[in-house]
Amino acid sequence: MGRHLRRLGLDRRGGHQPLADVTGRAAKVLEAAEAARVMIATAESCTGGLIAAALTEIAGSSKVVDRGFVTYSNAAKQEMLGVSAATLEAHGAVSEEVAAEMAQGALDRSGARLAVSVTGIAGPGGSEHKPEGRVCFGIADKVGVRTETVEFGAIGRTQVRRATVDHALGLLLAALR
Repeated sequence: MGRHLRRLGLDRRGGHQPLADVTGRAAKVLEAAEAARVMIATAESCTGGLIAAALTEIAGSSKVVDRGFVTYSNAAKQEMLGVSAATLEAHGAVSEEVAAEMAQGALDRSGARLAVSVTGIAGPGGSEHKPEGRVCFGIADKVGVRTETVEFGAIGRTQVRRATVDHALGLLLAALR
């Protein structure tokens, strides 16, 4: 677990290393998207818009960032992204199924050709079945939707959110390559 945490920019105690890597990674995402002539959309729950903020912090990002959806409540996920009530009921908001529908919804409701989604439990709290630090990710493009779940652990709300942004940027970059 220590190696995984270090990869995410965290030390073994959950403290942060400098966040220049996030800005650098966001810049690489923008460069790759511009080269591929791909617009990006984000659909965010637990990060509350931090992924879109990381991308738009960089001058010129409007060339490739179409929009960001902040859908913190289940109602917002349904209204803004078309996540089905049945999926929410069957799997809960923190699930790969919901992450998939969020990513596809962002793609369908934007001018983007690539969308990333995140839904998770930043903390504090969680449950036995959905622990603090669990985040589900979705990536949607013309090929389809891919999902994954990352267990960041109970490293604190701020750290989970920052690690989620970093991981989402990595997924975008991988999808653009």
